Amino acid sequence: MKAGSKFIGAVSALALSTCVAVSGAGVALIAASTVAQAAVVSVIDVRGNQRVDAATVRGNITISPGKSFNNSDIDESIKRLFATGLFSDVRINQQGSRLIVSVDEYLVVNQIVFNGNKKIKDKQLEGIVQTKPLGPYSETTVEFDIQSIRDAYDRIGRGDATVTTQVINLAGGRVNIAFEITEGDRTKISSINFVGNKAYSNGRLSDVIATKRSGLLAFLSRKDIYDPDKLRADEELLRRFYYNRGYADFRIISSSAELDSSGDDYVITITLDEGERYTFGDIEIDSTVTGIDPEAVRRHVESRTGAVYSAEKVENSLVAISEAAAGEGYPFAQVTPRGNRDFANRTISVTYLIDQGQRAYIERIEIRGNTRTSDYVIRREFDLSEGDAYNQVLVRRAKKRLEQLGYFKAVNISTSPGSEPDRVIVVVDVRDQSTGEFSIGAGYSTGSSGATAEIAISERNFLGRGQYIKVAVGGGVETRNYTLSFTEPYFLGYRLAAGFDIAKTEDTSQDNYDIETTSVVLRVAAPISDRLRTVFAYNYSQEDYNQKTANPVSAPIQDAIDTSPWVKSSVSGTLIYDTIDDRSMPREGIFARMTAEFAGLGGDAQFAKVTGKGSYYRSISDYGDVVGMLSAGGGYVTPTSGDLRVFDQLFVGGETIRGFKSQGIGPRDQYGDALGGTTYFNATAEIGFPIPIVPRDFGLRGAVFADAATLYGSGLLNEGGANVDGLNMEWRASVGGSLIWASPFGPLRFDLGFPVVKEEFDETQVFRFGTSGRF
Repeated sequence: MKAGSKFIGAVSALALSTCVAVSGAGVALIAASTVAQAAVVSVIDVRGNQRVDAATVRGNITISPGKSFNNSDIDESIKRLFATGLFSDVRINQQGSRLIVSVDEYLVVNQIVFNGNKKIKDKQLEGIVQTKPLGPYSETTVEFDIQSIRDAYDRIGRGDATVTTQVINLAGGRVNIAFEITEGDRTKISSINFVGNKAYSNGRLSDVIATKRSGLLAFLSRKDIYDPDKLRADEELLRRFYYNRGYADFRIISSSAELDSSGDDYVITITLDEGERYTFGDIEIDSTVTGIDPEAVRRHVESRTGAVYSAEKVENSLVAISEAAAGEGYPFAQVTPRGNRDFANRTISVTYLIDQGQRAYIERIEIRGNTRTSDYVIRREFDLSEGDAYNQVLVRRAKKRLEQLGYFKAVNISTSPGSEPDRVIVVVDVRDQSTGEFSIGAGYSTGSSGATAEIAISERNFLGRGQYIKVAVGGGVETRNYTLSFTEPYFLGYRLAAGFDIAKTEDTSQDNYDIETTSVVLRVAAPISDRLRTVFAYNYSQEDYNQKTANPVSAPIQDAIDTSPWVKSSVSGTLIYDTIDDRSMPREGIFARMTAEFAGLGGDAQFAKVTGKGSYYRSISDYGDVVGMLSAGGGYVTPTSGDLRVFDQLFVGGETIRGFKSQGIGPRDQYGDALGGTTYFNATAEIGFPIPIVPRDFGLRGAVFADAATLYGSGLLNEGGANVDGLNMEWRASVGGSLIWASPFGPLRFDLGFPVVKEEFDETQVFRFGTSGRF
């Protein structure tokens, strides 16, 4: 028993020892793990730093002597040191009570130079690259800079440009970087081809897109540069063009740009499917929202049965119905168009469905990508703000407004979820573009004024504030013009375009006297609708007349000279109706203007004047290349006290009826001086067409016209007695032809006019050219 007891005791002792040993090991493991997870060091040793002070390294880590830390603190410290951009490598490890922080510093950029660049200046390239003098040198950043420079040359049509770098090592861990640039030849667009178009010609579609074929003066406009993003935007322009002209099934099948065999020119091919042309069928309104009467909102619908289908009219109707519903207290009303195609009759019936949409509020409007334009310039185009009910129709309207500003290359609006299920974040992504413009205008008449020219500098987005400013200097042999204009489009935060025009004119074209006029106009414009707006203005001018010969002049003009200077102080109101599709080359739409002016708020002039003009444009050919225009206008002036002075009367000439000089028709005295009249009427019929032998991309078109006008009556106290001709209503008429050039300097017009009906005392002029703006 003793022997067995001893054996059992030995076994028990061995087991107990083993348990103790295992337990001890477990304790040791636990202790070791605790040290790894929560260590403490007494010294932080920084190694490898040459230019960066050790205190800077210690200040960018989360570990401090005497305080416990773990692996998460080490990871965070490494991230922070990398984030400084000072180090290419960072290592942290513990040796006993010391924490070793080893760093490899980036080289420091001493100087950056650009060699071989001529088309893009150094200052521009400095703004493109991310590598900066006195900043860290990074091979990754330099590679990114090389691509950025190449992209910049792509945007100016030099896709063959090559960029390499030379890195020169200097003492003290510094380097110089040289970007070696070979700009190469300019890549052009040799042709733009459309495949599948039947309703509209290649030339008409070329006018729609922004990308243009390379031509003689294309280098001035830079529109002949291939850009994939620009081509995508051109596709959208084509869609809008067709959708608004009845082609609801239109689609772009493909678009491509390929280098020709020479490798210098792009050939762009756009393949499309026009589909059938539709008209509007039945127009219905269906509302599930109690309180909204479908018939009451019908007046807001622009689409009409039988009219050519237009996506723009449908969209405008959606906006108008949504705004009407919100005005009635239903901000969440959702308006959805439902189309029903009748393929046999080629009609689209549209039902506007008004439903109670999902309740969602705008948490915030987030604006991204605007490097130049201020946020508030973008925000004010929204009829929505933070906290308002989200309305998709009004968001699309804001997008359209932003695109129409001309400040951005691209505008995209999207949404993301907010902090609550009923909150959304509206995200606005934009890309700024150049908005400055340098323009040169010219004109010529065979009269005494001869050749004239104007040089102007304008900026549509002044300092990124959305303001417009223009400075212009012009004149000719006998005239001088100086103008300064400024417009704030949102005066006091309202949709009111307020501004001023300051001008000075010196005219020595008259034989017997000179005229110097200084004027100031204060104006404010307000939209009544998308197509109708009104302008109110205060007008102040001072006119100085200086007689330069002893030759006799008409009595009214002599009175003006003797009592000079003359001051006019007036207020005016203008209504403008505008549905023109393209201001530079209109093909469809109406432009009408009527102005009433009252003078007598101080000054010498006292009169009431009304003038007006309306023009109607319409394509009259199957391909849309031939455009007809009908225009009519008139005016009347009457004194409000006493008599009119001669220069407050109405004058008509070659600007209104071609084939005649300025002030070429109307009452005239025995000295040949134009005295003006109190009433005028005019009318014009014109047909514009492309010139077959001239490439469309040159922008040259022809026109034939017929003008008619009359100017008569007099409100003068002393009109020269019985020797005044033209007081009665007598019509004049002229016919002729024109060349209209959409030049890089702006639209120019060359007119040859031949009077066919005139009075013997009228002054004629066959040739005239000037800017083509007629609005």
